[in-house]
Amino acid sequence: MVKDQNYWLQKLATLRIDRARGNPAPHKPLLLLVIMEMMEKGEIKGNEVTLSPDIAFRFSVYWSAVAQRCKQRPEVRLPFHHIRSSGIWQALTEQGELSPDRKLTKIIRIDQSFFGCLSNQRFRDRARRVLIETEPYFLPEERAALYSMLNIRPSAPGIRENEGAYKTSIQTGRDARFRIEVVLIAYRHTCALTGYRMTTLGMESIVDAAHIHEFRDSRNNDPRNGIALSKNAHWQFDRGLWSLNDDYKVIVNKEKFIEEGVPGQRLSDFEGRRIFLPSDPKYWPEHGYIFWHRNQHGFSC
Repeated sequence: MVKDQNYWLQKLATLRIDRARGNPAPHKPLLLLVIMEMMEKGEIKGNEVTLSPDIAFRFSVYWSAVAQRCKQRPEVRLPFHHIRSSGIWQALTEQGELSPDRKLTKIIRIDQSFFGCLSNQRFRDRARRVLIETEPYFLPEERAALYSMLNIRPSAPGIRENEGAYKTSIQTGRDARFRIEVVLIAYRHTCALTGYRMTTLGMESIVDAAHIHEFRDSRNNDPRNGIALSKNAHWQFDRGLWSLNDDYKVIVNKEKFIEEGVPGQRLSDFEGRRIFLPSDPKYWPEHGYIFWHRNQHGFSC
């Protein structure tokens, strides 16, 4: 049998899905959507891919589309290992040997013909639709969230039967895209204030995607309205304890707080420092949003 695009689209439409918990498990199609996005952004160069915090983080963000239905904690190791049963890839240990268990799987070796298909934009577009629209991978509201996240025009009929659920799903997808763009793509899991970076294979990142012009007022998920901040820095920023001037230097409102700590790690010690900015200037915070934050919290400059 020739392993052409139609062959692989059929494979994607007939994934073996675990039903042990009642509802069909969405792990496999979600991870495949992650892999396709990474291919599109040039983050995957060859057909061997190592399990990484970036993959785990992306998977956790995509999981937000199904979180209402799937209450268990997302576990990327499950599909990373078990998609091997479809023939799409092999699961390998760290030593490059065939892996017998998900706990030992560190690398996947994507089938060479499937990898070639993934390099084609038209195939990726078709494959995404197959994964999102195939019954019974996702519920209608989950499809709406994924369409929104991936900026794909819906094609499945009846997706707006419940207008309230539809709007919530659209916002879930937009919020997820905001997190990916800010935390992963723009700031690479690095706190803009402190420069600290930590990720785990448990899909945890020490930073959050913080809105500069708060979302409840702006309804704005433009990545330039976002900044990646560690938990403490995010909390301080939202309360207006610090902000930025137009040169992206930290300004601190010392009249709003009292602090003690190790010199160099206190908030006041960051005053005048330029934040850590994304390597791509198109993701730098937009000055209008920074102005709103300063004005909202009473900064004079």
